[in-house]
Amino acid sequence: MANTETETGIPSLTAEREPKGYTLKYGLAAYGLFLAILTPVLGGLSIKLQTLNAGNLDAAASQLALVTGIGALFALVAQPLVGRLSDRTTAKMGMRKPWILVGVVGAALNLVVIGFADNLATILVAWCLAQTFSNFAQAAETATIPDQVPVARRGIVSGIVGACTPLAILTGAVGLAMLSTDAMRFTVPAVIGLVFGLVFALTLRDRVLAGTAGRERLTVKEFFTSFIFNPRTHPDLGWAWLTKFMFMFGYASVGTYLTLFLGAKFGMNTAEQATFNMYANIVMVVAMVVFSIVGGRFSDRLGKRRSFVATGAIIAAVALGIMAVSPFFGAAGLGVILFAEALLGAGTGMFFAVDTALCTEVLPNPEDTAKDLGVLNIANALPQSIAPMLAGPIIVAVGAAGYTVWFGIGALVALAGGMLVYRIKGVA
Repeated sequence: MANTETETGIPSLTAEREPKGYTLKYGLAAYGLFLAILTPVLGGLSIKLQTLNAGNLDAAASQLALVTGIGALFALVAQPLVGRLSDRTTAKMGMRKPWILVGVVGAALNLVVIGFADNLATILVAWCLAQTFSNFAQAAETATIPDQVPVARRGIVSGIVGACTPLAILTGAVGLAMLSTDAMRFTVPAVIGLVFGLVFALTLRDRVLAGTAGRERLTVKEFFTSFIFNPRTHPDLGWAWLTKFMFMFGYASVGTYLTLFLGAKFGMNTAEQATFNMYANIVMVVAMVVFSIVGGRFSDRLGKRRSFVATGAIIAAVALGIMAVSPFFGAAGLGVILFAEALLGAGTGMFFAVDTALCTEVLPNPEDTAKDLGVLNIANALPQSIAPMLAGPIIVAVGAAGYTVWFGIGALVALAGGMLVYRIKGVA
């Protein structure tokens, strides 16, 4: 007898709009998760490691590469694996909800541990676990978009959700500057992420998978295929993956190392780094929010995805190029950095808003939605592993021009990624 499958709570198949309150609660959950995990990435870990190394910037840069690089590898595994498991979860509470609950609780606990840690080993282990659990939550939360939101509404919803990323960056940067201890810098974002994630999960009318299909065991072969797809069979998915990967490599080249860049090139101590980082992120966030919302809305109205993604990548690449030469302007270089941050916000806002909608439209199999989104999310996680691992050695090896060379590499990779989006043929 063939496997039977009964699905409930999938308004995207028949409804004209997503469920009432879904977008707000999803946006808050996404904001909370990004706040919890991005605050460390965009300065929290850097400041923590500078304190641990008594201000030794080279040692902090090397350790930052180690911690963020290995942590991102854990994220790389967690995203598609949970996507695969989520697609076959038959819990009565739903397919996505259990993974969101486990993810937000586990991530919050480990972030608190980092805040109180006094050695590199504890920071490394806790960060790897935090990355793993946060990606449990993110994979399941992202899968609710095609479950809950009709195709015609995904650009608007993606734009609104895309605005949550810059808001998380902004409030995280303010927290880094205003909160006086490492313990508070990690604990406060973690608690906010936990609360918003719990509210979303516990009120979600989740998709429920019943019958025998979801109960099949996950074989070793299926486990490893959770991380791959055939780009020849699904070329649009392949080009979407590569576009996202290359853009994220460029974006990751600057965010994690901005505070160290300020210390090395402009002589700032950690308090000054945190304060300027806050101003830089305010500038970036304003641009990112505006271009994220406007980009998503105009993308839906015009029925275009690729041109918005490409334009966002071009703007971001220019911003990275300007960042690379900012030290040559002397004291005025700080103003140049703020201008570059504004451009970076505009480019990434447009890219993130429309890329999410584009990716949901190239998924080849509705039954493997979370698995395929997990594979696409590898393109988010893998650059965050490769970029920091390469950045530390390159910056230290090149010496005085290390940051200029590194940011220039990021600009070129992001630009190339934006151009590759036109290889996608099934999306306008």
